[in-house]
Amino acid sequence: GLIAVSPVFTASYSGLFKSFFDLVENTALTGKPVVVAATGGTARHSLVLEHAMRPLFAYLRAVTLPTSVYAASEDWGSSGDEYADGLPARIRRAGGELASAITGGRAVSGASRTLGVDDEVVPFEQQLAGLGQA
Repeated sequence: GLIAVSPVFTASYSGLFKSFFDLVENTALTGKPVVVAATGGTARHSLVLEHAMRPLFAYLRAVTLPTSVYAASEDWGSSGDEYADGLPARIRRAGGELASAITGGRAVSGASRTLGVDDEVVPFEQQLAGLGQA
């Protein structure tokens, strides 16, 4: 699974984010679950998730999960309101969807889960090297 996060720049993802994914083969993420997330100064830019990031990962043939996370300046330290969950709740929901997608629906106890003896840890450099291979 992948969590893709970018700051918002001119109503889209950043150039560095785009440059990174330009180097990834368009089949490298086929079927991989992805949570899209972004940060920005105001909530007005939250549509970057739907209008820029989801299409990018659709092109890369990834499976974008239903809950995306946008964090505006006012979200930090806020518990939300009657219409929307706070940032921590949105992060937990997206993380739960990602964990479920990775484990095939088996229950995972969220952040309290620790790696077991049989769990494989793949170094980040090795994960990046594998993105260019189909």
